Amino acid sequence: MEEIAQVYARSLFEAAKDQDKLDEIREQLGTFADAVAESHDLQVFLFSPYLSTEEKKQGLRRAIEGADEAFLNFLDLMVENHRMPVIFRVRREFDELWEEENQLLPVQVTSAVPLDARRASDREVNAAFKDRPEVKSRMETEWDTTAKAGYARARELAESAAVKIR
Repeated sequence: MEEIAQVYARSLFEAAKDQDKLDEIREQLGTFADAVAESHDLQVFLFSPYLSTEEKKQGLRRAIEGADEAFLNFLDLMVENHRMPVIFRVRREFDELWEEENQLLPVQVTSAVPLDARRASDREVNAAFKDRPEVKSRMETEWDTTAKAGYARARELAESAAVKIR
């Protein structure tokens, strides 16, 4: 399944790149994949073996408004080849290709306290790469309460060791 997703993602990526629509297609793929993930009815419609390919294609065309023709053709192809169940993997693969194309460096920040926009931003992370302007980052933050407890415990151990050494 992973190889199938890679083939479809690469094909969509190359078509979008040729048409200079990478960002637009990425957004539409993300929106579509999110909608499928969140709607049981949509999953049943797209993944059901009881509905014909034509019914699925017509239903998608009626439901999706304003999408790029290349993206609609891609969805038609996925339906025709009964590959719609890999749409989530296709999205992941497409996103990886997009990040590589845009030289986007993923950065994970784990904090003991919740971070707000004032404390952490992509701009600050990008500033760390000021010597390499071609590098852009995409920061994700995570709040881990165990990090605070872990830090406190590590500090205790360090202080205890310092006392023992003296």
